[in-house]
Amino acid sequence: MAGAGGAPWPGGDAAPAPLAAPARLLPALAAVYRAQLSRARVARIPLLFVATFQSVGIMVLMRGVVDGGVEARSVVAGSSVLVVAFVALNLLAQYFGQLRASGGLDHYATLPVPPAAVVLGAAAAYASFTAPGTVVTAVVGSVLFQLPMAHLWVLVAVIPLSGAALAGLGAALGLLAPRQELATLCGQLGMSAALLLGVLPAERMPAPVSYLRDLLPSTYGVEALARSFDGRPDWLVVCVDLGVCAGVAVISLTAATWAYRRAAVR
Repeated sequence: MAGAGGAPWPGGDAAPAPLAAPARLLPALAAVYRAQLSRARVARIPLLFVATFQSVGIMVLMRGVVDGGVEARSVVAGSSVLVVAFVALNLLAQYFGQLRASGGLDHYATLPVPPAAVVLGAAAAYASFTAPGTVVTAVVGSVLFQLPMAHLWVLVAVIPLSGAALAGLGAALGLLAPRQELATLCGQLGMSAALLLGVLPAERMPAPVSYLRDLLPSTYGVEALARSFDGRPDWLVVCVDLGVCAGVAVISLTAATWAYRRAAVR
């Protein structure tokens, strides 16, 4: 113990060293993002190739039953966002499930890093890997179904917003699952939901299934991208879809941050 000015207390014990100030959110977020990006660069690129090949294959199969029009736009948009779901939802759920099972969360818990920085940094790193595959899928689908590509710049908003929404959901699933195997299962189920509810045209779905589609975070990114294939898109509706997707992203990332705090203290 020590008295004023750092002098030792009568007991002779030295003054405890002051704790370092916790890192600020943005610098910590940047550090976690760079670390996750360099870690996943080698391991995730082959999986990104698989995700892109899978989405392109789905479009080729759907080309035999869908000729064009609204259904073709839904297929291309859904297949493009499916790349995001495969990486940001499925793989991130597996990553956080593995991190929790192996005790890796203890490492982050000992660092003066805000929980939001850990979740947002990992989510941003995984979502970043989806950009090339999503663009390739959208371009190939546009050529395959003869859709206009003049407004594909909408992907600049669709990729990060859909990626944030799905990454937040994937992180929450991985952190809340009591076992690593359940985290993997939840990630697979989430990607399957994005496949069935996002790629298939909404007009062909029964009413109860369409309600489930509205609850899927990626739906609004799919809708925004699909509307951009119109000759004269209704940009107000596109902005509304993107706004809803942004709101869902905030909610899912907040839930993931809460799940991280809950898992880190156990």
